Amino acid sequence: MCHSLMNSMDSRGEYVKFSKEKYQVDGHAERLEEELEEELKLNSGNIRGQGWYHGHISREVSEKLVMRNGDFLIRDSLTSVGDYVLTSRWNNKVLHFVIGKVLVGTQDPNPQFQYFLGRESFSSVAALVHFYAGTRQPVSLESGAQIYSPINRTLPLHYLEADFTMVQEKQDSTHSPSGLRETCMEWQSITMANRLAIQSQELHNPLSPVRDALLSPPYTSSTHHRSPSVEACRFCPPSACAPPSKGYVGHLHVKRKKEERSHVFNAPPVEMSSSFRPGQYQSPLMPSENKPLEVGILKRVKELLTEVDARTAAQHLTMADCMVARMLDFSTEMQNMMAVDSGLELLTLPHGQQLRLDLLERFHTMSIMIAAELLGCTGSREERAALLHKTILLAAELKSSMGNMFGFAAVMRALALPQISRLEQMWMILRQRHTEAAILYEKKLKPYLKTINAEGCVLPDTTFPHVVPLLLLLESSVDMGDGVELWDKVDMEVDVVMNHLEVARAIAHEGEKYCSNVQTKLQEFQERPEVLEVFLTEFQMRLLWGSRGSEASQAERYQKFDRVLTALSNKLEPYSGHSVERT
Repeated sequence: MCHSLMNSMDSRGEYVKFSKEKYQVDGHAERLEEELEEELKLNSGNIRGQGWYHGHISREVSEKLVMRNGDFLIRDSLTSVGDYVLTSRWNNKVLHFVIGKVLVGTQDPNPQFQYFLGRESFSSVAALVHFYAGTRQPVSLESGAQIYSPINRTLPLHYLEADFTMVQEKQDSTHSPSGLRETCMEWQSITMANRLAIQSQELHNPLSPVRDALLSPPYTSSTHHRSPSVEACRFCPPSACAPPSKGYVGHLHVKRKKEERSHVFNAPPVEMSSSFRPGQYQSPLMPSENKPLEVGILKRVKELLTEVDARTAAQHLTMADCMVARMLDFSTEMQNMMAVDSGLELLTLPHGQQLRLDLLERFHTMSIMIAAELLGCTGSREERAALLHKTILLAAELKSSMGNMFGFAAVMRALALPQISRLEQMWMILRQRHTEAAILYEKKLKPYLKTINAEGCVLPDTTFPHVVPLLLLLESSVDMGDGVELWDKVDMEVDVVMNHLEVARAIAHEGEKYCSNVQTKLQEFQERPEVLEVFLTEFQMRLLWGSRGSEASQAERYQKFDRVLTALSNKLEPYSGHSVERT
C-alpha cells in the first residue's frame, strides 16, 4: 500500500515517482478553494479556522499586507515557536505586537492558556481579536493603535505549510537563524503574490479610481471579483515560477477569466444621462402638469411632514438618498456591468461621473426644498419657528440615529443659506421657545459639519458617508449657486484635499459595509409611500420648478430659485426691519 501511495502509473503502465511539489503547484484552484472553505469551518476555538490568521509568514510579508489604518492580521512568531504576533497599521506606520501567553491550570493533554495584549487577558486569540476589533479600544496606550479591518488569507494553511516544509527540507543544510529567515522570505504566502499582482493591475488600469490617490482595496476573501495578473512573482518557490502559468496564480487567473470575461476585458459602460427624469415623473401628490410652488401641493407636503416625527422623516430621507446612491436596489446585473459592488465604489471611479452629478443634483435640490418649506410657511412667526425646530431635529436624527452624513449636510446647508440665516425674528423665537434645539444647532451641529467638511469622516455606524466634498473636488465645474460654500477660500489647502481623497479610498473599500448598515437601520422601518414621495428628487424638482421648468439647465434652475428664495425671505422680514406679515 505504501508503494502505491508514493508512486503512480504513467500512460505506458510504468510506475513513476510521485512528485509532491508538482501535485501541489499544479493542483486545481477549485480544490484549493474548497479546502480553504473547509478549513474556515473549523471550531471557533481553533485559530486555524480564522481568516485573519496567516500562519508562517515573515515580518516583511505581513508589513506589505496591512496597507491602511486599521488593517490587521495574526501570524506565527518565527523567533519564538508557539507564540503569535499581531501585525497592524496605524497612523501610516506598521506595528507588531507580541501576544503574551501564560499556562493556567494543570498541564493535562489539553493545557489551557491565557493570552495577553495590553492590560487585558483572554481565553483565546479569537476572543482577543474580537474584543479589540469590536470595541475599537487601542491595543496599546503608547501607540493608540486600533484594529478593525481584518486581512483574510486566500489559501488553506496546510497548502502553505506543506510547501514551506518542502522548501525547508531542500535547504536542510542551512540551520542558522539567518538561513531560516532567508527560507521564509523565499517562499512567502501566495496570498501576498495575489495582492501585489492585483495592485499592479489596478495601478496600470485607466479605470482605476484616481489611481495613485484612490488605490484599490486590500485583497481579502471578499474581493474575489478581481482576477489576479498572470506573472512570475519572487514570493513563489522557484519551481512554481517556471512557467508562471503553472502556479496557483496562473490557474486562478485562467479559471476566472473563463468564467467572468471569456478572456476579453469589457470596459464598464459610461452613463451619459441623468437618472432623474422629472418630465416623465408621475406622482399621486401632483397632477401631470403643474406650476412651480403650487399652493395645494405645498400644503399637502406640509401636512405629511407634520404627521411624522423627526426620526421617521430621517428614515424616509435616508432611504431616498441610498436609492439614488445605488446602495439600495442595485441589482447584481448592474453591479457586474459597472464592475463594482455598490454605488459608493462607483462614485470614486471615472465612469461614475453621472452618479456624482446626480448626487450633487440631489444635494442642491434637497437644500432648496427645505429652504422653500421654511420660507413658504404660511402663518405666524411661531409656526415658522416650530418648523425650523423640527428641521434642526431632522438634521440631528440624520447625523446620530441614521448615520446619514449626506442627508445631514443637505439639511444643514439649507439652514445656513443667507435667505434663512438672515431671518433674525424667526431665530430669536427659536431661541426663546425651543432653546435646546437652538443650542444643539449652534454648539454641536454647526461645529461638527465644519469639522467633517475640512477633515472628512468614516464612522463605524455610518449608512451614507460624507461624500459631498469629494463630489465637488471631482466635479469642480458644477456651480454650487449663491449661498454657503463648504470651505473658505483660504482653507482650501492641499491637506484638505488629501484628507478627502483618503476618506474616499476608505469609502470605496468599505462600500459593502455601508450598504449592510443601511439595511440594518431600515430593517424594522415602516415605509409610508406618500412621505417617501416628498423626499424623492424628481418630486422635489417638479414641485420647485414645475413640470416644464424642471428640465431646464441646472445653472438656470439654481439661479432662478435663488432669486425666488431671496424674494420670499425679504417678504417675511424686509431689510428695513419692519414686518409686513400678520401675527
